[in-house]
Amino acid sequence: MEKSYKEYLKHITTFIFDVDGVLTDGNMLVNTEGEMFRSMNVKDGYAMKLAIEKGYKICIISGGTNEGVRVRLQNLGVGDIYLGSHKKIEKYHEILKKHNINAAEILYMGDDMPDIPVMQEIGLPTCPQDAVPQVKAVSKYVSHKKGGRGCVRDVIEQVLKVQGKWDITGGPSSKLD
Repeated sequence: MEKSYKEYLKHITTFIFDVDGVLTDGNMLVNTEGEMFRSMNVKDGYAMKLAIEKGYKICIISGGTNEGVRVRLQNLGVGDIYLGSHKKIEKYHEILKKHNINAAEILYMGDDMPDIPVMQEIGLPTCPQDAVPQVKAVSKYVSHKKGGRGCVRDVIEQVLKVQGKWDITGGPSSKLD
């Protein structure tokens, strides 16, 4: 009998997230100069900042190259941000080596085909509710929230609650927006 995804939550020390379709809803606005704009959820940002302050590692592996995304995530305290990564498995292996992390301690959230190779190697593969069917098939947990609509907050909150680190009286020490 396969373990419930909840069994994996107590061992998570590291979160790895895709950007488009996970931290964003996957839609892009493009202006007449070709600049692309994305929307990110403040509740996801709150949870990421809180997790970092509680000692969790948060890493980003994205095929996108928008430097505004990097600035936003750096402002939240995310240190490992890999943009323009079309072979995500290579960056994943770099993260493992750099931080000496055990794959069983990693929660990865992705939404599309390029995420699958990493999801097949980590402890807890997860995805937003609106991920493609192939990603849902390899996920041990499918969030009830869509990409860019709180799915990151959902998984971080579950991990922190299980590990006794979700503190509703406190919160991140600095502003999120």
